[in-house]
Amino acid sequence: MASTPLNLGFLTVVQEGGAYLGGYLVTNIWGRPLEFRLSSAVQPNKVQQILYAGTLVPYICGELIGKTLVEKASVAAQYVLTCCEEALDLRLKIDCPVAWLAPADDPRAALQLPNGTGGLVCHSSQPGDVAALQELLQQIEGNLDLREPFSRIREAITEARKMGVTSRSSAAA
Repeated sequence: MASTPLNLGFLTVVQEGGAYLGGYLVTNIWGRPLEFRLSSAVQPNKVQQILYAGTLVPYICGELIGKTLVEKASVAAQYVLTCCEEALDLRLKIDCPVAWLAPADDPRAALQLPNGTGGLVCHSSQPGDVAALQELLQQIEGNLDLREPFSRIREAITEARKMGVTSRSSAAA
């Protein structure tokens, strides 16, 4: 019986000029890319800003962008990591652990990354995710720097902008 390969999802959301754009990279345990997706830009209007108030950015990052990218991906990830704290609410919409890669000194970090490079913060409503993420850290020990894929995503977003890809909805690479 073949075991399911371990895939990791890396989600980032960048903000420029009032618009939000997401990138989602699914890799194998060694960081090899399996799928990359971009969201279309989301620019909330003034009425939305007023009505959503403090919940607007988590809604945009976690639900509008994050959930859409994860659901449209053809390669499933068993864990989703994000460098965007506001995207943690994605955990409320999907069935796999989601963790924010926080600064090493963040007191909310339930787990520390090797070499003091940061910590993992889980959604407060999902305390069981801590044990799952601890297992993940043991499985990838030495194979993958969990911060590195985010720089690839940011570079890919920059290149996609140059090519005009970001004007299309969820481009896959």
